[in-house]
Amino acid sequence: MHQLIWNKSSVFRWIHRVLNDMGADILTLKLGSVHVMFVTCPEIAREVLRKNEAVFFSRPATFASELFSYGYKSTSLTVIEDQWKKMKRMLTSEVLSPALECKLHGQRVLEADHLVRYVYSQLELTPGGCIDIRHVARHFCGNIIRRLVFGKRYFADESPAAMSVVGPGVDEQEHVDALFTLVNYVYSFCVSDYYPGLVGLDLDGHEKVAKGVMSTLDRLHSPIIDEKVHEWSRRREVGNRRDAGDILDVLVALEDADGQPVLSIDEIKAQTVELMFGSVVYPSNTVEWALAEMMNRSDVMQKAIDELDAVVGKERLVQESDISKLNYLKSCIREAFRLHPYHAINAPRVAMEDTAIAGYLIPKDSHVIVSRIGLGKNSKVWPEPLEFRPERHLNDGVVVLAEPDLRFVTFGTGRRGCPGVSLGTSFTMVLFARLLQGFSWTKPPGIDIISLQESPTSLALAAPLVLQAKSRLAAHLYVEE
Repeated sequence: MHQLIWNKSSVFRWIHRVLNDMGADILTLKLGSVHVMFVTCPEIAREVLRKNEAVFFSRPATFASELFSYGYKSTSLTVIEDQWKKMKRMLTSEVLSPALECKLHGQRVLEADHLVRYVYSQLELTPGGCIDIRHVARHFCGNIIRRLVFGKRYFADESPAAMSVVGPGVDEQEHVDALFTLVNYVYSFCVSDYYPGLVGLDLDGHEKVAKGVMSTLDRLHSPIIDEKVHEWSRRREVGNRRDAGDILDVLVALEDADGQPVLSIDEIKAQTVELMFGSVVYPSNTVEWALAEMMNRSDVMQKAIDELDAVVGKERLVQESDISKLNYLKSCIREAFRLHPYHAINAPRVAMEDTAIAGYLIPKDSHVIVSRIGLGKNSKVWPEPLEFRPERHLNDGVVVLAEPDLRFVTFGTGRRGCPGVSLGTSFTMVLFARLLQGFSWTKPPGIDIISLQESPTSLALAAPLVLQAKSRLAAHLYVEE
């Protein structure tokens, strides 16, 4: 227990120090009454997440995951298999269907265009044209998922005249900050998760932080969701249906054979939270890290720019339809995923019965955790694992961001893997490609090397990446038509 309290929000670093000291591919710790097994090699990871997926299907019940999922009402965080089946079916057939993704394409383009205009507008407003990449990346992702889910970029009523270059307000800042804090704390080795009798004492402060996150998300999400639920309820009463304009419409409008809503309000709120944090945290962190690494590797940066100019040119802005041909850019993002995952561990699994993995007995109710750090930096799999080398991902075929062989983790794998691979790829690659195509990036004055130091409490950069930018396209491409 003392290690959990002493390390608080950086327990993952203590665990990985033990793994490194032992040089092990697998490590079992006993936290309270729970056996917790950590895996750092692809072969054992595949054994857990693919070969024996049925045994390791469930998630652990934790204080934070129950709170963030409104009592396990969502998809990824739920510990209830029937609930997972219901929500996963709804996600794949309705929310993340190719038809809806195509229908909302225009909304994604609006945000991609706004990204370029916003950065361009900041060149004259900031000293030396210095741009905070973290701010830009995180709020692009926040803007785009809010537009897709809620039908608007910002929580306040939007004035069309102010939308071309305006940045996020206080609500949007708090929203994105809450989503990052959620990911930091959702499976963070809270003391009371392993010593249930201590719930409420909050010895490590995790419970207070988790409640604060949900207070912020409830304050921002609930008025919009409640209003939409009431609207669709009235429409059902009078038989006045309309087409769904955003993802929230889809969630609220779903009906069973008797014309009754399929999802409860708590299910809608829980799924909204899940859609938000997955769409904001991972794409923005990956792009920030990729650019940071590339600023110290001018050869890699030049190869990426050359590919963009050859595939897209400089007469138009890069679009989602170009992604399939941008293999070197995708290799840069894969390398950032490998070296710099935002979260140190994959979402834990629970053994639903006694089983054996890699010759080790795994008792029922044990937690099995695949280490994203361990996989991505495993020297048996990756030569010179600490080097940023996108070329290692190039092959004769088309490069994709997914990594089904679990040599590192992007979108997970198996039935409980992320169902939003297509959208996640689009968010990440459009953000990355628009920043590279639209602007030339240099280090700020007096900076010779970009620091790649990690934050003490997460795997994000310790300090936000700030770079000097200059426009590299014709002026009319930065102006709203």
